[in-house]
Amino acid sequence: MANHLYQGDLPDGLDLGPVVAIDCETMGLNPHRDRLCLIQMSGGDGECHLVQVAIGQTEAPNLCAMLTDPNVLKLFHYGRFDIAAMFNTFGALAAPVYCTKIASKLVRTFTDRHGLKVLLHDLCGIDVSKQQQQSDWGAAELTEAQLDYAASDVLYLHGLRDKLNDMLDREGRADIAQTCFDFLPTRAKLDLAGWPDIDIFSH
Repeated sequence: MANHLYQGDLPDGLDLGPVVAIDCETMGLNPHRDRLCLIQMSGGDGECHLVQVAIGQTEAPNLCAMLTDPNVLKLFHYGRFDIAAMFNTFGALAAPVYCTKIASKLVRTFTDRHGLKVLLHDLCGIDVSKQQQQSDWGAAELTEAQLDYAASDVLYLHGLRDKLNDMLDREGRADIAQTCFDFLPTRAKLDLAGWPDIDIFSH
């Protein structure tokens, strides 16, 4: 495993392949208040590419081109938050997308535990540390421990997706999962527009 850290954007010419796992680190969980600090990505090859976002930065052309490329599937765990954070910062709406948390909730109805750490342990036999989860991602210099933690959030998503897809097929829920994934970018926009906790489908 190797981490590649970039400032402000992905380098020109970098191709991460047709399925890119993505996760974000922010200063908090309110996208209007808490700035986006780091975006980590992996093409599923054991390599992690991380983009550190500067204070006040609003453009990242190479990253945004990948986020909006219809031929690249963006793979998230709880994509609702990450999609909103990147759209709020750069104005680029990620699509098409896949979310392992949504997939888990559709097929692992025997449990209410759908966190990434639990899923990787239960489905892939992989144990990851969450020790750095609440560290200062806005620091000018990120530690190796922070980078390794950030990388662990994307390095195993491809394998996890395969396991969840098998379960979705087995339970006959692949089609409904796909419609949920298709709606996810709009769900993120609704969050940013002021409907984060309101069920607009209720009476």
